[in-house]
Amino acid sequence: MEILFIIPFLLGLAGFVIWIWTLIDCISNEPGEGNDKIIWVLVIVLTHLLGAIIYLVARRPTRIATYGR
Repeated sequence: MEILFIIPFLLGLAGFVIWIWTLIDCISNEPGEGNDKIIWVLVIVLTHLLGAIIYLVARRPTRIATYGR
């Protein structure tokens, strides 16, 4: 019966860790040209895990290919 409480807790913890990691990655590595950095931080903060996943799929590979970080 305890497993029913542990699994959602671990999934929530994993989502939180991904969210924090993505937020730190965006703040530290996103170039500060224009408003892109502010907009991505707001997207991640306001939409939580969904925004983090959008950032990881849409922006991070482009940023790495363009800026190399």
